[in-house]
Amino acid sequence: MPNARMIKSVICEYGVGWLFNRTLYSMKLKMMRAAPFTERLFEKKTEYPQRLDLFDIDLNALQGFIQGLDEPDKKRLIEVGDNACNGIIAGFSSIELNYGKPIDWQLNPLTGKRCDEKQKWYKIPDFDLERGDIKVIWEASRFSHFITLARAYLLTGDLKYYKAFSEQLRDWLDKNPYGFGANFKCGQECSLRMVNGLLAFTVFKGAGIATDADAKNIKDLIDRCYRKVLSNFFYAYKCIKNNHTISELMGIIVGAWCSNAEDRLGKAYTLLDEVINEQFTADGGYRQFSFNYQRLALQDIEVVMSLDTGKSISDKSRHRVCNAALLMYQCQDDTGDMPNYGSNDGALVFPVTSCGYRDFRAVINTTYALTAGKQIYEGGQHQEELIWFSGGKKLGEYKIERRLKESSQFTDAGLFTIRAGRSWLMFVSNNYTSRPSHMDQNHVDLWYNGVNVLCDAGTYSYACEGSRNLVNNKGHNTAVVDDKPQMNSSGYFMIYDWTKRELGHCEANSVESKTVSANGYQHVRRVKRVGCSYEIFDTCDRDYKILFQSPCEVNKCSDGYQLVKEDKVLCTIRSSGEIELQKGQRSLYYLAMQDTTCLSISGKAGKETTTVFEIAEGENE
Repeated sequence: MPNARMIKSVICEYGVGWLFNRTLYSMKLKMMRAAPFTERLFEKKTEYPQRLDLFDIDLNALQGFIQGLDEPDKKRLIEVGDNACNGIIAGFSSIELNYGKPIDWQLNPLTGKRCDEKQKWYKIPDFDLERGDIKVIWEASRFSHFITLARAYLLTGDLKYYKAFSEQLRDWLDKNPYGFGANFKCGQECSLRMVNGLLAFTVFKGAGIATDADAKNIKDLIDRCYRKVLSNFFYAYKCIKNNHTISELMGIIVGAWCSNAEDRLGKAYTLLDEVINEQFTADGGYRQFSFNYQRLALQDIEVVMSLDTGKSISDKSRHRVCNAALLMYQCQDDTGDMPNYGSNDGALVFPVTSCGYRDFRAVINTTYALTAGKQIYEGGQHQEELIWFSGGKKLGEYKIERRLKESSQFTDAGLFTIRAGRSWLMFVSNNYTSRPSHMDQNHVDLWYNGVNVLCDAGTYSYACEGSRNLVNNKGHNTAVVDDKPQMNSSGYFMIYDWTKRELGHCEANSVESKTVSANGYQHVRRVKRVGCSYEIFDTCDRDYKILFQSPCEVNKCSDGYQLVKEDKVLCTIRSSGEIELQKGQRSLYYLAMQDTTCLSISGKAGKETTTVFEIAEGENE
């Protein structure tokens, strides 16, 4: 139950308006559960879709690009496509989820439990320990694998991929009546499902093999999903205020255009401009403090920018979106990977390239091209996303503008980078104006030669108590005082008592910040680069521990510890405090965990602890 302190914090941090709207939504759910006939009061009327030619995709260019992929990428595409034909979906870009053939659209394959397709969506709980994470059920119905089927068809010309798309779409409609089952709980899921289905249909129609029955089924899909998004948009717009809002506005734009609802179409673009301005900082940060969700939001916006609706987002929105791509570029390793910053649910909702989930080049390149008119990387597999979402333009129309990665300060976003040769560091220090996702203030991420030497522990699952330590400061490279979290929480998503930031002196090779926790302590951290070393200075007003998480092998040496990867020493750690090795864990992919080593360093109240990470001598030049 909420206490007085929590209520006060929520009112101050989330606002009276948010609390009022969240209460209204809770009352709506209770009313429908008690009196199901009241659901009709909240349903929005929509016209049945009349047109589907929303995406302009150069199929010849797309097919040529896919057929020109490297052999390992072709082999992998065929393997994943064949699995999808048989109901085995690549879930969260990391694990195979077998939903059976035909697919059981209400099944959690990890637990063997399912939701009742005869149960109204509002009677199905978000969290159920026996059933397991509801996101596992949703994964098949996102239809991301429809993109894989379309790509596999363009590669091979094998009709089995089209048949799987057609049969699974029809089966989903037969087994998911409007408003029933797990797959109508979330408007964002409906938006993503609608777009993935329409993208795949566009490919198969362009290839001349889609039938009138397929077109009717896509219209039925849009009709149901569009209605759900409209009827529940209040929750995304007034209560959630994050990537859900952008995804659902994308769905409304698609549904409104297909249904010839010009008034709703115009209002959706106006709202999208408002939401982009609210959710993206001027320097390119994203309000969810997560690169995973920043990619999701940018892919949604790519879809909107590619649509042939006769309307567009504003120049101000385009500028903010462009800056968001540039921020990600500066916080990216040369491998394409990025720090595992913030909440990570494995969302790569439009898998329109052969790039792996941890490779962010595709979304950065495409977003920059659509907003700045130029590509930011040399040619490669990441360019396929631009073919899908360029609105029919040729790759050659986007020249390459190669940018240097350099030490950067994104003060509004709360992200700072220090770069030197093949090593670089990212420092996190946020001044929260919206709900935090992880307790990672003063966290540092250290990279060298493509290895994430000091890493963020990630998320693992939103429905698993065991992943709680990954979310709070124990899962980050920062201070822990009296075993307390930086902030307090209720459930998985409600974080309150937000930390306060006092930013100190920042320049190209150094950054300083103080974190003030409502749980009774302050942590001051200074980070600076000196030659081949990164020096970290920590002070707390209470006894503390400094934690550093590493996926590397950790070996004792004469003056500290060495971090080793594939028998190569990457750096040496020395500290003025005593270092203790502990077992740790991290989750690079949703529902996937791997062991790490946590280096715990003890510090005394008011006394500074100095820790030096010295990159292997000569390797940083």
